[in-house]
Amino acid sequence: MLALRLYGPGDIRLEEVLVPEINEHEILLKTDAAAVCGTDVRMWQNGQKGVDEDHPLILGHEFAGTIVKTGDKVPFYKPGMQVGMQPNIGCGICDRCVDGKFHLCDDYRAFGINMDGAFAEYVKIPAEAVTRGNLMVLPKGVSPAEAAVTEPLSCAYNGFTKCFVKPGEYAMVVGAGPIGFCHAMLLHMAGAAVLMNDISQERLADVKKRLPFVETYCGDDLPGFVKTWTQGRGLDVAVTACPVPSVQAAMLPLMNYGGRVNFFGGIPANKQPVALDTNQIHYHELYVTGSTRSSVAQFRKTLEFVSQGLLNVNEMITDRYQLADITAAFENARQAKGIKHVICFE
Repeated sequence: MLALRLYGPGDIRLEEVLVPEINEHEILLKTDAAAVCGTDVRMWQNGQKGVDEDHPLILGHEFAGTIVKTGDKVPFYKPGMQVGMQPNIGCGICDRCVDGKFHLCDDYRAFGINMDGAFAEYVKIPAEAVTRGNLMVLPKGVSPAEAAVTEPLSCAYNGFTKCFVKPGEYAMVVGAGPIGFCHAMLLHMAGAAVLMNDISQERLADVKKRLPFVETYCGDDLPGFVKTWTQGRGLDVAVTACPVPSVQAAMLPLMNYGGRVNFFGGIPANKQPVALDTNQIHYHELYVTGSTRSSVAQFRKTLEFVSQGLLNVNEMITDRYQLADITAAFENARQAKGIKHVICFE
């Protein structure tokens, strides 16, 4: 089969590899769609721990496919089923796993991160993913491409649940990439007025075209714009969907009393610590939170949003490719061209 493998920093190769063998507890999945994530691009540029010339890794963790073979002892799942995948597999034993938060397990594994992923024609699904709910049969009307991009949507939903959004509130997302796009859709679904800020007027215009309800701002007086837009009260919710320290620091003075801030985009270690005015948190009674990845339950919930027509994730898919052209998809994602790039195998 054809697969995209990472060998080290700047070294990805599309090459022929063997189709995975499965045991009696595992599933063989034929990939139907797989989306390129910013994490894939960073791994391509910077490499990944444990990956080298002798230990390559098939990338890809946002995917959906069709079951082609099941082990004799696999429950429920049958060949021919189309399924989406929540990619994080926990140990199943620790307190966080018992609480359903496999994505926070200290020993978690994830497709395309520390085990072979889905930029390949076939993927082996291990027994733990089969029995812990990672596979979800696609609801009627949901395409494999839509299911693939539901994975980043579920990550945004994880952060969204920590912001306690109420109808009529003023919410801002900084970052007009795929994650910012997801946050904007969720905030609008909850009834908030949504503002998006980015340094690229072109990306903001693309988002505005696809999400007309979003107000956009690209300029050098964000505090002044926010004050006017919120009629002087400040933001009720702010999400930083970008890995920029100055953006995190700039959020606190923009907030209304009791405002909620979600630091979604992680900051590179060499840019820490980030200086925050804690008096803003203290005197304005702000809630500052972080979020990473998503749980199986959150993936299932967002897949429901898509199947019910509450969120149109097709709007974020700007480019589709065949597997043979995947390096072009990576390069376009690296240059922030378009929003979401999806590899289609059908």
